[in-house]
Amino acid sequence: MMPPRLVRRLSFMICLSIAAGCAFTGYQPEYSPQYNLPGKDVVWWPTPEALVNKMLDMANVTPEDFVIDLGSGDGRTVIAAAKRGARALGIEYNPDLVELSKRNATKENVGERAQFIQADLFESDFSQATVITMFLSETLNRKLRPRILNLKPGTRVVSTSFTMGEWTADETVTVQGNEGCSTYCTALLWIVPAKVEGKWTLLEGEFTFTQRFQTFSGTFTSGSNKGAVKNGQLRGDLISFSIGDASYTGRVNGDTMEGTYESGGMTRQWKTTKAGKGL
Repeated sequence: MMPPRLVRRLSFMICLSIAAGCAFTGYQPEYSPQYNLPGKDVVWWPTPEALVNKMLDMANVTPEDFVIDLGSGDGRTVIAAAKRGARALGIEYNPDLVELSKRNATKENVGERAQFIQADLFESDFSQATVITMFLSETLNRKLRPRILNLKPGTRVVSTSFTMGEWTADETVTVQGNEGCSTYCTALLWIVPAKVEGKWTLLEGEFTFTQRFQTFSGTFTSGSNKGAVKNGQLRGDLISFSIGDASYTGRVNGDTMEGTYESGGMTRQWKTTKAGKGL
């Protein structure tokens, strides 16, 4: 048996030889991030693959979409969206993760549709996205919320596990353990609502709406008559509400709204314009 001291010396020499070989060839081991990797605002913890697919399903991602992942980590969500034919962009503060994501996208043959940039979320423009995905924290979600609410109505926003504070999610789904997820297994979806707060005029009178995210209430005034607006709901630019026995549905288009309402078995058209904008 070889003496222990000789074994240690031989092992040391082998290690030196390997290190010298790596230095000579320029080889560097591929960057492999560890869970809980410290970041600028949050630690890195990847979204489970099963939840990534569920989030994209909830957002109904198609090749027509432009998906932006805020805090894109190793790029898995961006790459998954690109595999569905969408254009996708990852915004990530850690430059090592950005380079890793680019390599991963190349390996998956989606490098043309999956792009990554090193940037601060709060200094980045994501206004062109049709879908936003993120795995941040409730604190960061709340800070981003005003900007998200100013995105185009109908933009879909999906978060891993963390809420948007008082803005209730339109849909919440939890992936079970037998589906391949053990931690952070909940996805929350919001549809950015149109803005309807204020007064709207129509030939028959005036609406006054008070909005809270995707819900609203108010009054309808016609001459000396006044009725309560109830069950006001917005899903993107789609609007619905009721006044008495009349049920209204329609679409918001900037400073105008129009659609149909049903009352007494009859269906009629309605159209309204933001006060001061003219009919």
